[in-house]
Amino acid sequence: MLIGDVARVSREVADTAGRGGKVSALARLFGGAPVEEAGLVVAYLAGELPQGRLGVGRRLLAEPVPASDEPVLTVTAVDAALTDLAAESGPGSQARRRHVLTALLGRATAPEQEFLIRLISGEVRQGALAALALEGVAEAAGVPAGDLRRAVMHAGALPPVAEAVLAGGPAALAAFTVTVGRPVQPMLAHTAKSVTEALTALGPCSVEEKLDGIRVQVHRTAGTVRAYTRSLAEITDRLPEVAALARTLPGGDFILDGEAIALDAEGRPVAFQDVAGRVGSRLDVAAAQAALPLSPAFFDVLVADGQELLDLPLRERHALLDRLVPPSARVRRLAVSDPAADAGAAEAFWAAALARGHEGVVVKALESPYSAGRRGRHWLKVKPVHTLDLVVLAAERGHGRRTGFLSNLHLGARTADGGFVMLGKTFKGLTDAVLRDQTARLTALAVSDDGFTVRVRPELVVEIAYDGLQRSPRYPAGVTLRFARVVRYRPDKTAAEADTVETVLASA
Repeated sequence: MLIGDVARVSREVADTAGRGGKVSALARLFGGAPVEEAGLVVAYLAGELPQGRLGVGRRLLAEPVPASDEPVLTVTAVDAALTDLAAESGPGSQARRRHVLTALLGRATAPEQEFLIRLISGEVRQGALAALALEGVAEAAGVPAGDLRRAVMHAGALPPVAEAVLAGGPAALAAFTVTVGRPVQPMLAHTAKSVTEALTALGPCSVEEKLDGIRVQVHRTAGTVRAYTRSLAEITDRLPEVAALARTLPGGDFILDGEAIALDAEGRPVAFQDVAGRVGSRLDVAAAQAALPLSPAFFDVLVADGQELLDLPLRERHALLDRLVPPSARVRRLAVSDPAADAGAAEAFWAAALARGHEGVVVKALESPYSAGRRGRHWLKVKPVHTLDLVVLAAERGHGRRTGFLSNLHLGARTADGGFVMLGKTFKGLTDAVLRDQTARLTALAVSDDGFTVRVRPELVVEIAYDGLQRSPRYPAGVTLRFARVVRYRPDKTAAEADTVETVLASA
């Protein structure tokens, strides 16, 4: 199949208003895809790359490449080129990536180039990517979307299930069950503004500490232990202490869901970036473990003694978890049977979690199943909201759907001498209307333009929400904002009224 067919349907889906029309367009493409390419076609229209991160930056993608006049580039050829890109590392890798990328884009027509750039940069924006792709596969294969969704939860990803069901029909779904040793898509949480709001929405619930660690899914079968990240990458060899604990637990085969965290001498959590660095290190794991030992903290069990538990209510899964895992390796939690009567205790638990240095709490309905792979309304996370009024120092030119706009904002705080110090960047929280407005304003304030970054007079103040600070040697203040997103512009404030870097550092 030509990548141009995929690009054409992606644009058709983006331009179609109704969900039904989007799904039908995807179904037609999926149903006509060759069996050997179906998984790739589904992945690309779900906005996913089988290779994961490619190490291709925006500047490289912004370099113009003459387009082909004729559509000749196949899906299989694209996959091979992206595999080559992902394999490049070490000295000189940037030049080699440029060569591979230039060769790939040079074989693509202009519409194909536009789609490939959006795909590689993670900017395939056509609305509800994975959910729409799943419904499109279900329609093409003639299977209920719920049955397909459950199979995907068990398999950990849509493409292999799509490939099987498009080739073999509904009967193929029977092969996808929860299997110890094969990671399951994790259940995720929505957000509530307060503990009280979460209690009101959920009724009887469990209020659990929200830890700022690495999500881990631990499998044990026949004495063999494997650990996986939230993205289902195996990291067993990097978590020897977690594997060692898992081997000592009673019972038979299991799958546990939890976090890997590190605690300092006072028992407070170590910064997330340090934990991430420890887990990300592939060299000298023993030395890394000695320098920063990790502790698992489990909060759910998906399989116990070989029995799948996903459909059991949380209260029953908790009881099984408590028999399997000692308190020292479990997340602290508070059971709330009467939200009205126990609201004060829940608020106190939230305050205590923050005082211990944790992110907040996750409130979970006690009667809820484990909805693998979904951000269900049965789990609601509650974290304190931090906001700052910062000044826009520059903006990067958008690409893909944001071509023609100034998108990624460079954010600065005031310094004592009247200058500004950069704290990070964000393109999150920008509606189409805000994009148009800020592009016009920033263009009028531009003082330089290198074709990629437009530097502006520091006059526009923007309110930024963020989840906290983390150390960063890339920025002059030594810190950057975590998960920064735009709340609104503040035309009522001048740059002289923006928050100072001292205010920012005091909040750390």
